[in-house]
Amino acid sequence: MIMANQFGKKGWTPERINNLEGKTFVITGGNGGAGFEATKILLSKGAEVVMLNRSAAKSEKAIDDLKILFGKGAKVSFIVMDLASLDSVRKAAEAVNKTIPKIDALMCNAAVAQVAKQEITVDGFESQLGTNHYGHFLLNNLLFDKIEASNGRIVVVASEGYKMGIKTIQFDDMNWDKNYEANAVYSQSKLAQMMFAYELQDHIKRANKNVGVYVCHPGASKTSLIKKDAPLITRISWAILAASPLVQSAEKGAYPELMCATEENLKQKAFYGPTGMNYWTGPVGECKLEPHALDKEVMTKLWTLSEKETNCKWNF
Repeated sequence: MIMANQFGKKGWTPERINNLEGKTFVITGGNGGAGFEATKILLSKGAEVVMLNRSAAKSEKAIDDLKILFGKGAKVSFIVMDLASLDSVRKAAEAVNKTIPKIDALMCNAAVAQVAKQEITVDGFESQLGTNHYGHFLLNNLLFDKIEASNGRIVVVASEGYKMGIKTIQFDDMNWDKNYEANAVYSQSKLAQMMFAYELQDHIKRANKNVGVYVCHPGASKTSLIKKDAPLITRISWAILAASPLVQSAEKGAYPELMCATEENLKQKAFYGPTGMNYWTGPVGECKLEPHALDKEVMTKLWTLSEKETNCKWNF
């Protein structure tokens, strides 16, 4: 069934964003790809953007480029944070809480994808799950009170890849020691992010908190997500696709997360992104959400496990 796009035939575009003076957006992975494009658009609307990035050098270069575009007064900064290290996440969150007065939206944009061979983080997690899910799970916990104080929102950038693989969480072998496969493991990590978001919505509703949580995907966009550590066949396939009309620009890939960070009257138990063929490109709006992403038993079990693994309890 094709859904009618609530934003019309052209879908959502950044033209809908009003003046953002006085608003502060915190974004993970803001120095490249869709995250950088999102940062550019937010700055063009007058917002302040704080990037949480792994590389200081790339962040400094990104800020230099942004200040060339928007002037030396552009309100953009960065804090070093490696999502693959829980200690790094804690230090970055502490810095945010000390130095950033408010958070109108936390945009969970950073990710690693299709890591060819199993890699383990410093905390003992499979790298895609550890970076994409556990790192963001802890970050959201540590920044939640500041987001709530601003009546802010959380944006989780997931992926249509959640439909691949086993379509659930492999609780008996979370690191995939026995059956590691790059795409299946990536799929689980993005599904875990989505399940976290939908479970967080339920926790917020029960606790009568005032934070919106929205889930989106960028479609097929020309970013650096597929890197040299992806399987060779994945890199070759992506190079061919990226040169075709089936893949859109990184700027358009940023539209769904920008929409979720700024647009009013969005549904929460929903999935937003490009609505064209295979949800790769096309007008941005609501996409079909597969029921396995809302499996309450799995969501609850994942939440409990994630609290244990990250050594953080949510206070509501």
